[in-house]
Formats: sequence, structure tokens, C-alpha cells
Amino acid sequence: MGPITTRSVLRATARGFESMDDTVVTEAPLEIRLGDVPIAVVMRTPGDDRHLITGFALTEGILLDPAELAETKALPDPNRWELVLAEGVVVDPEQFRRNLYASSSCGVCGKASIDAVRIAASPLHPGPLVEGATLLDLPGRMGEAQHAFHRTGGLHAAAAFTPDGKLLDIAEDVGRHNAVDKLVGRLAGDRWPIGDLVMAVSGRVGYEIAQKAAVAGIPVVAGISAASSLAAELGEELGLTIVGFVRPGDGFVVYSHPERIVGAVQVPVG
Repeated sequence: MGPITTRSVLRATARGFESMDDTVVTEAPLEIRLGDVPIAVVMRTPGDDRHLITGFALTEGILLDPAELAETKALPDPNRWELVLAEGVVVDPEQFRRNLYASSSCGVCGKASIDAVRIAASPLHPGPLVEGATLLDLPGRMGEAQHAFHRTGGLHAAAAFTPDGKLLDIAEDVGRHNAVDKLVGRLAGDRWPIGDLVMAVSGRVGYEIAQKAAVAGIPVVAGISAASSLAAELGEELGLTIVGFVRPGDGFVVYSHPERIVGAVQVPVG
């Protein structure tokens, strides 16, 4: 099962309805097990499942370090995977079992508890400094690298940039939080915490995006849409810089910790 599916559709045009083949993003369930215990079912775009599962385990606080994971093992059913813990690592699966599946649009739906996230997400260190002009360039650079989106128009993206705007990696998925988990899973293979990077996301910055960035140690998150109240509160609490409405030619909004944005000052209102 690949990330893109072809199906027959009817397209309305000025000439009437036309039958055509269209490419659509694939959405399918993925069950994640800890030993023999299913702890979550996420709706995702197939492909890069190994990194998705690794990132999920880290950003949800199931594991505190990539070294605690021996391997991610594909089961005979391609939509079922198992987290195999490193020798000596013990995790109670019941602590993390989700009461409901996590849809492709909801990161914390059905999560048994968000307390583990606050424990796993240590306050972030100061830095890096990011130019406002660099932030405004990120949506365009991310968009150019969204190859599956260009074919389907139906995927979100999360991209990692250096503070000066160099694209390091990008992940796409039908779910915003899945794209973040795929990205974190890739980057965690090289360093943990991930450290002084900027993560750009293709939609709003909700709580689940903020918490995943904080757990991964990514200090700056920039979205092309708004941030939620919970995301802003978590950002303030944990030292995370959250920027929303990043749109070239229009500017951006800083919701928390503006000190990482060069030239950002707080101006009294009224």
C-alpha cells in the first residue's frame, strides 16, 4: 500500500461532468503495539511507518530516549507494528493505551493522559536566534519540497530547518501530527534531543504539535495558520517559541517566547 492511490472521479467543469482518474492521498489505520498490547491506532498515510512509530513513541512520552528502543518490528499485517524495547527497559503499556483511535486530524484524541508529555518535555534552552525574513521564507521552501502534496493536494507537511533557513528534512502525511512524528523519527536517529532547529508545519499549531516539538527539544515552531490557546500556554510554560500566520508579504504572529526572533519586541497596546 503506497501513499498515493488512483481512483475514478467525476469532475464538474463548465462543460458539465467529466469522468477522470485522479490521484488521492491514501489514509489507512496503523496499530502500534507495545509487546502484545495495542496502545494506539493512528490514521496515517502509509509509507515511512518506521519513522512514524519511532517519532510517536518519543513525542508521546512512551520512550524518553531513542536508545530505549531496540527496534520497530513490522508484523505480518502491514498495518500492525510493534515497539521492541531495549534490554532492561520496562514500560507499562496500560499507562499509554489510548481509549480511542487517533484520527488523522487529532493528535491527543483518546490519549489516556497528557501528564507524561509534561514530564518528558523538559524546559528548552535559550536560542537559537532566527531572522524574521528567514521565517517568512519557510512556507515557500517547505511547499517546494512537498512532492506528494503537489500530486494530491491532500497532505500536511512538517519540515526541519536550520536557524538560517536551510532545509534539512521534510515529512508528509494526511495528519499534521503524523507528519511531525515522521520528521522527529528521522531526526532522532542522528541526535536526541534534536536541538536548535526550526520546525515549520503546513497548518495550524495545535497543542499536539507544540507538545511533540517540546518533547523533541525543537525550540521554534512556525505554522502558516493560527496557534491554539493550549499550544500558546504550553509554549510559554516550556520555553517554546510558537509563531503562526507565517505568510510572505504579510508577516507573522509570535505567541510565546519572542526572544528567539531577531528584533521582536513587545509593544504595549493602547
